[in-house]
Amino acid sequence: MSTVTDPARALNPHARGRGRQQRRALASLAGWLLSGLAFLSLAFALLDILRLVFVRGFAALNLQLFLTPTSGIAGGLLNAIEGSVLITAGALLLAVPVGVFGGIYVSEFSREYFARAVRFIADVLVGVPSIVFGLFGYLTMVTALGWHFSLAAGCITLAMMIAPYILRTTELALRGVPGELREAGYALGASQANLVTRVLLRECAPRVLTGILLAMAISMGETAPLIYTVNWSNYYWSGHLTHEPVAYLTYVIWSFINEPFASAHALAYAAALLITLFVLAITLLARLSLSRLGVRRTS
Repeated sequence: MSTVTDPARALNPHARGRGRQQRRALASLAGWLLSGLAFLSLAFALLDILRLVFVRGFAALNLQLFLTPTSGIAGGLLNAIEGSVLITAGALLLAVPVGVFGGIYVSEFSREYFARAVRFIADVLVGVPSIVFGLFGYLTMVTALGWHFSLAAGCITLAMMIAPYILRTTELALRGVPGELREAGYALGASQANLVTRVLLRECAPRVLTGILLAMAISMGETAPLIYTVNWSNYYWSGHLTHEPVAYLTYVIWSFINEPFASAHALAYAAALLITLFVLAITLLARLSLSRLGVRRTS
């Protein structure tokens, strides 16, 4: 049987290749256009949110916000600022050691059954909704242990929520260290503990710190777990870890924005601005510190 071939393709053997390249170029162009549109949509939404928060937040700022506590739906935000700092610091104080050392264990003993179980539990906890953590904290600490709404219940609940993030980012950071460093450390006679603390952690410190900052941002923006465990207070913290509710900024945003009063709306926008500025300042300081650390390593 004879086959009929296209005379044009027979004369030009590269025609099929050029057609395939044109189709790939068109598909690549369409992909870049879709990616650009998606980025512009996301950037527009983000900028619009930031514009709303900054414009209305700066309009609501005054010296009274930083000098007086909240009084009903008026007053200042000093008690809420104090409570947010205490809750975030307490959660990080509990979660960072557990997350970092857990990440080291899972990374260095990844083949052991218990390490795989810890990794699986961490992955499951990352996907659990925050309100479930709040309900767990309410049933165990607020009700069963009798702590009532308190700073301790809120810090422990947030620590349980952010520790898996720190664990997984620490594990991935350690796994990203080149294998030549491990081999060089063992060749010099370093023990596993010295290798991890003096070589691996120093090498991946920027990525570990990034995971901790991510966890801090998550804890600062949470409201549902704190409603169940900390509740709200119009007063300053008196130093009791239990049996005393604490104020925090996200409650002001969540609750006061639904009030039909201009003073409540002003406090809500001011609280949103303060949280945004605080997270932005911490992120910029961390980036600056990490960039200087990278310069010192290369010098």
